[in-house]
Amino acid sequence: MARVSQAHLDARRRQILDGAARCFARNGFHATSMQDVLKEVDLSAGAVYRYFSGKDELIAAIVTEVLGGIREAFEEAARQTPPPPPDVLVGSVMTQVLGLGGEVKHGLTWDGEASFPRLMIQVWTETLRDSELSQVLRTGFVTVRAAWVKVVEGYQEAGVMRADIPADHVARTMIATAQGFAAQQALFGSAPVEVIQDGLRGLMSMESPR
Repeated sequence: MARVSQAHLDARRRQILDGAARCFARNGFHATSMQDVLKEVDLSAGAVYRYFSGKDELIAAIVTEVLGGIREAFEEAARQTPPPPPDVLVGSVMTQVLGLGGEVKHGLTWDGEASFPRLMIQVWTETLRDSELSQVLRTGFVTVRAAWVKVVEGYQEAGVMRADIPADHVARTMIATAQGFAAQQALFGSAPVEVIQDGLRGLMSMESPR
């Protein structure tokens, strides 16, 4: 029997994840069955179950992958001295995840648009009943927050941000800003990344009243 290459295995796993993400984005987690996923990816049950045991594992894999991509983007920024300013950094990551104005690098697509915002809302709801998924999300949040803390510490060390405010507090706030913008995309329709960038620039421009 011919040996299957790692490239082939990776491509098949990618095919399954993308297909599952499209199904979840289109119909939601509960309305999507494994039969729906099999039909979407045009593979046999055996081919899919070789990689994933079921919906819960698929959901966890999608969440882990997207959060890992976000973490990598911030870790890369933290290695710069100083890191890019918040409006540039958040805009870049949002573009990669949401596909705004370019290719989706760290996200997943459905119907020509990034499915991450729709999936994000569903994941938040699902974590209220699924303790295992909740742990996956918590672990992902911790790693993303740690990467953002490094970015904030880079700002503080470069003297471009106040050093008397805990870096973790700033990191949590910036994550909340990005999450809120993604939630708006899912709930109220797509908006260009310039919206969040302009908003951050406006907040960053504030000065103490004279």
